[in-house]
Amino acid sequence: MSSGHRWPATAATVLTAVLLATQPAAAGPVTAPAQAPTEAPITLAAGERALIRFQLPDEAAVDRLLASGADVAARPRAVPGAILLDVVVDDRELGALTGGGATAVQLIQRESDGARRLTESRTVAPAAADTLQFLQAYWWTTGGRTFLQTQVATTATDDPDAEITVTWRTASGATGSYPLIRFEDAGEYQYHYALPQPLPAQPVTITATSSLGGTSRAITPQAWPGSTPPALPSGYQKDFIDAYMTPADISARIRRLHRQYPALVDVIKLPNKTQGYRRTASAYLGDPAAAAVVVESVRFGDEGMNGVQVRTVDPGRPNRALGASYRDRVLTVRLATDAGGKVISSTDEVAAFITARFPQRFRAFVEVGSAGLPMPVVAPVRLDDGLEGTEVPRGPQTVQALRIGKVRDGSRPGVLAYSQEHAREWATPLVTLEFAERLLANYATDPATRELVDSTDVFIIPTVNPDGANYSFNDFNFQRKNLVNHCTGAARDPRNRDSFGVDVNRNYAVGSYFDGYVGGSPNCLSGTHAGTGELSEAESRNVVALATRYGNIRFSLNVHSYGGYFMWSPGAYKVPGRVTLPRPSIDESKFFLDSAKRIVGAIAAERGTVTWPAYTGPVADVLYSAAGNSADHLYYDLGITAWNFEVGNDRWNDATGQWEGVGFQPPFDEAQAEAQEYAGGLVELVRIARDQASQP
Repeated sequence: MSSGHRWPATAATVLTAVLLATQPAAAGPVTAPAQAPTEAPITLAAGERALIRFQLPDEAAVDRLLASGADVAARPRAVPGAILLDVVVDDRELGALTGGGATAVQLIQRESDGARRLTESRTVAPAAADTLQFLQAYWWTTGGRTFLQTQVATTATDDPDAEITVTWRTASGATGSYPLIRFEDAGEYQYHYALPQPLPAQPVTITATSSLGGTSRAITPQAWPGSTPPALPSGYQKDFIDAYMTPADISARIRRLHRQYPALVDVIKLPNKTQGYRRTASAYLGDPAAAAVVVESVRFGDEGMNGVQVRTVDPGRPNRALGASYRDRVLTVRLATDAGGKVISSTDEVAAFITARFPQRFRAFVEVGSAGLPMPVVAPVRLDDGLEGTEVPRGPQTVQALRIGKVRDGSRPGVLAYSQEHAREWATPLVTLEFAERLLANYATDPATRELVDSTDVFIIPTVNPDGANYSFNDFNFQRKNLVNHCTGAARDPRNRDSFGVDVNRNYAVGSYFDGYVGGSPNCLSGTHAGTGELSEAESRNVVALATRYGNIRFSLNVHSYGGYFMWSPGAYKVPGRVTLPRPSIDESKFFLDSAKRIVGAIAAERGTVTWPAYTGPVADVLYSAAGNSADHLYYDLGITAWNFEVGNDRWNDATGQWEGVGFQPPFDEAQAEAQEYAGGLVELVRIARDQASQP
């Protein structure tokens, strides 16, 4: 039904203002539209009216449109990244809307269609029912609760209004139902889904029905994951993690393990030293809110530049040229004056002069909003790198890996586990170190562990990104990237200090941003900054160097947090069309999934945590496109069977009836529990490697 809203006489002007008021400023890569426009632009004759579906950017645009008096024909429909709204418009109003940022995606009905449709109404056949197919249907029990998760695909892929409901029945005859949500990715329909639903007992049959009339066949959901690891023997040692661990703590643990188990452990120093926990020193010369120049050292602050002072002075004499001197760790800039002795230097002139006069020592740029303003006289200010970690070593860091095995000559199948590519993921090195401790501590007392260690060659990098980790612990806990600052000009403003760096897991050389894949960014301040080129960073080169040097590494697992995912390649796609990296073969895909069920079962054995089936699969399908990630590089370039964890599964809250996230740095009790359960998953991975090696 029409809402009855109408535009006033000045509709075109009002609509343009309404839509423009909702457009955000450009801040990075533009994502694919939620719904592509029709192939030919929608046009109307002069004075003609039509019912058209528009795509709007957000709720604010809808609210403003309604407030303007628009003739809205139906309620808004939310789709990923946008909102669809059906509006009756004439030719002028159509132009105003599209000119203001709306996209016309469907011409539903022209005014002239009314009479024709009236005459045709008795002969038009009803729309055909769609066909439904379950893509996933699994149940499991955790914490005394039974859950059901389903994914259903409809053949009505282009209909955003198609609604799907799943109905379940238990052996006792209890029944219930729940709606699914349409899921699109990169503009392409994938399926309808829902988060795991609590049920009173195991479901024995489920069906799906569609608002378009489709009905699926009844099926019986499968138990998930359907695998359990061998029982741990009496006296099995575990729980070696006592606290969150900084890179210094991790280095100390590596040294201790090497001393304690010299016959089983080598320490590998990876070849590319990181930048270290260091930054250039900088200061505002002037008031950033008024007029200022940012002065920055070329060398790092710990290389003698912290505490250097910079000032501007009025020479107090007429007709003086801009000048500067550097003496006794003080940079003095003498401002230019006119014939009357008035200071005439601008911020732009001062910044350019400092950079040109001292290119080996300083660089300077104009603070945003200060361009062309008179340069003020400023008392001495001190340059500082701003780093808060007083106990952190500042110099370049050597990343270390543990190598564990009775035979470490390359003749055994190698397994690589690595963690903390993303600095803020504090729980991840706890997982890999707990895993190492279990293999070593139980070697002498547990025959099963001894057989695993004797038959495999295990490599562990507990922290790939120590510099970012130090920054996360001491300066900004949400730091994701490393500390290498590739920004230039005003982007280097100290106010952006928590956004500098490269996303190590977007810097690899397969399926990268530089190859045209989605998920990395050229923006140096983006959380997914891909760097200046593939493998531009020491951290990513270290992972590749280790995997390349030791050719017996056939399996790998990259530990991230949080969310409770278990994934493999492909990890990236291109748009339009959502074209992924090549899919694994049928046999490889089966091996990935069968192995995943074993590992998920081992994780669940610790405290009943179940990684959801919907979160188990290729990265690009169950998470998002992650251009330039390490697992794709290892899999496609080096032939390593590569998986990814996201530890920290959502927890079910019975009181609220909601799944709740745990975050990157949960209370330590939760992080400790994550270390225990996912270390068990890594042990199962070693069993898989052993089993594969023993096959003919």
